[in-house]
Amino acid sequence: MNSPLPLLLPDTLAIEIDDRAHRQREVVTALSAVLPKHALLWHREDTTPYECDGLTAYREQPLVVALPETEAQVAAVLRECHRLNVPIVARGAGTGLSGGALPHRLGVTLSLAKFNKILKIDPTARTATVQCGVRNLAISEAAAPYGLYYAPDPSSQIACTIGGNVAENSGGVHCLKYGLTLHNVLRVRGFTVAGEAVDFGSEALDCAGLDLMTVLVGSEGMLAVTIEVTVKLVPKPQLARCIMASFDDIRKAGDAVANVIAAGIIPAGLEMMDKPMTAAVEDYVHAGYDLDAVAILLCESDGTPEEVAEEISRMEAVLGASGATRIEVSADEAQRLKFWSGRKNAFPATGRLSPDYMCMDSTIPRNRLSDILLAIQGMEVKYGLRCLNVFHAGDGNLHPLIMFDANDADQLHRCELFGADILESSVAMGGTVSGEHGVGIEKLSAMCVQFSRAEHDQMLALKHAFDPSALLNPGKVIPSLARCAEYGKMHVRRGLLPFADIPRF
Repeated sequence: MNSPLPLLLPDTLAIEIDDRAHRQREVVTALSAVLPKHALLWHREDTTPYECDGLTAYREQPLVVALPETEAQVAAVLRECHRLNVPIVARGAGTGLSGGALPHRLGVTLSLAKFNKILKIDPTARTATVQCGVRNLAISEAAAPYGLYYAPDPSSQIACTIGGNVAENSGGVHCLKYGLTLHNVLRVRGFTVAGEAVDFGSEALDCAGLDLMTVLVGSEGMLAVTIEVTVKLVPKPQLARCIMASFDDIRKAGDAVANVIAAGIIPAGLEMMDKPMTAAVEDYVHAGYDLDAVAILLCESDGTPEEVAEEISRMEAVLGASGATRIEVSADEAQRLKFWSGRKNAFPATGRLSPDYMCMDSTIPRNRLSDILLAIQGMEVKYGLRCLNVFHAGDGNLHPLIMFDANDADQLHRCELFGADILESSVAMGGTVSGEHGVGIEKLSAMCVQFSRAEHDQMLALKHAFDPSALLNPGKVIPSLARCAEYGKMHVRRGLLPFADIPRF
């Protein structure tokens, strides 16, 4: 389908479609002077692989794809694009799920895939310095000989890159105990939109001046281009064990999550899956899940053998008191990994059942987990689409997977309405429209619900401070005022939640 991005172009970039070929020639000529021939793509058959990220419902052909191999080439590409007023969309592995790497039809897609070297492992300082294109899992593999690993573990960790993790502030199944990307990154080095070198954070305990690291991480490529990252490494735990707890009622399972945290227990991981998701995963990887359960929880403890034994015992007691119908503790490492293989393969398992799916990503307070699940069940009927649910339950991060066929325009439309309903329901329950996948283009309208006009203006001011020409990943994350006004007008007839203050802009 056609991307909605052209509707979001800033006025200064709204070049007529007829001028696209001329613009392309101009950009190719400029970049040919700073890149070798093999590092520049512009023919349609060469740029098609870059037309979308993991959100495949939206596609766009980039004007040009640049594949620099050195930092000097990255800086040169940025300078040329800045000189020509050409938009730049930085891209890593393309595993993002919110359209954050969707190309700009009149811009350059800056692929950083060739920056894939691990530069340094420092076991004494427990840090790793890597280029932005290094895969998440590769960091842990390189640190393993030293008894260390990198804690954030998104389900796509076998493929996703650390630069993309920084852009989206990625989490993973163990982020409850060990934190998100932000909590595990010390320093980021990169370039501004004008090609000037810039540093964020420090390898020391603190950095001089304003702490801009917290601004950069999660900024979705809108403020700077990441080239190099220094991350924290943590010791591998001596032992890890996982509980699979079954429940015959959604509300009991949701309440059990809140009860575990209320008991003062912070598990290494605390995940939840509903019955349809459990069935899909079990058919795919045979993880040993309880197919009779309405919902299951995976609760992991790690540390010394003594710590694990004590924490597992406490969690079993809380889960039993919360109404668990079955509790199984992993007997060995192989079974623990088997339990987690199911959770890690939730997305591909869903892909086996549907030509397309849209993975939502919102957050809610832990004590509202059952409320949102029950609400989603009603939405399945309302929109006539199936939805499988998997949650980072410990921190209230939802990942409902709405199944649809993108070749059917009506199904796609209903899927978008379904997703908007989930996001608005999350906000109504005290949550947010994004947990770790970012806003990209997928959640632009939902941002109109989440934030006020004053907050919108503050975000734009921050963007302007870093990128006054609005060339880095334009049309993403921050909705235009016109879009929010239109969304407010459409709101009532779309039958979504009756927010009294919509439109907020």
